[in-house]
Amino acid sequence: MHAGLHIFACAARHLSFTRAAGELNVTTGAVSQQIRLLEERLGFRLFHRHPRRLSLTAEGERLAEAVLSAHGRIDQELKRLSRGLMSGELILRCVPSFLTRWLMPRLPRLQAQLPALDIYLHAEDSDRALTEENFDLAIDLGDDHYPGMASTLLMEEVIFPVCAPALFSHRPALNHPDRLAHYPLLHDVTAWRGSSAHGEWHHYLDAIGADTTGIQRGYSFNRHDLTMEAARAGMGIAIARQTLLRDELSSGELVAPLAQRVNTGRHYAIVHAFGALDDPRIRAVHDWICAEARRAPLP
Repeated sequence: MHAGLHIFACAARHLSFTRAAGELNVTTGAVSQQIRLLEERLGFRLFHRHPRRLSLTAEGERLAEAVLSAHGRIDQELKRLSRGLMSGELILRCVPSFLTRWLMPRLPRLQAQLPALDIYLHAEDSDRALTEENFDLAIDLGDDHYPGMASTLLMEEVIFPVCAPALFSHRPALNHPDRLAHYPLLHDVTAWRGSSAHGEWHHYLDAIGADTTGIQRGYSFNRHDLTMEAARAGMGIAIARQTLLRDELSSGELVAPLAQRVNTGRHYAIVHAFGALDDPRIRAVHDWICAEARRAPLP
């Protein structure tokens, strides 16, 4: 009888066997048959069958009120139970630059979706080893080599030089990589796991077939965001990550003087212990981050 009551509730809401069948993904004939069987078991009619419409009998109205009210209470209780599963704490480790430039502006949407979940954000450079004991989820920049752990690709990383327009004053036009010799360079010494102190510039110049002599000059920082801040201040030319640029190029705060863009061969990924996604809280945050990455437009 439970299945028949469910079908009856749907038909009573729509006052149509056809629309009920569409919602339930069955045929109109199947709905009509189930209603007829329910009426036979109950011993009274639930619907008046008019030529082009349905109406509830007095008994049908009373039963519909009871069944729909019960369904509403069940739905509310399921939502309360679901919110209970989505409460507690979750530790999310993340590359600092990705956290501040990409994830942080999006977190209000996650908070609105999972208001009862307390998320602890742990900023950690990707040159630090990942061990599953100190996080539930980690967003890392690497080559997808995470022994003993599972990972989900988020997005590839592409790099290219950027600087403030004021840096061109009293210097030769930067219309060719050879002209970089006239400019100070800015370095992120923790670019990715295993990179050298000047790894980003080496990788970029090697990829475009340019000379790498003397690229160690300039300023070095142990954070990507500090390197970009120095570029905005006009201190030199930095290697930008396409994923982490937001409005600087469109606003003109930074410019990209060289046309070539280079894939690093690394990508951002969500890393977690095997079986961690069986926890509905971890699964919810994991899937939300993946959805945000799919919808994130690149500059």
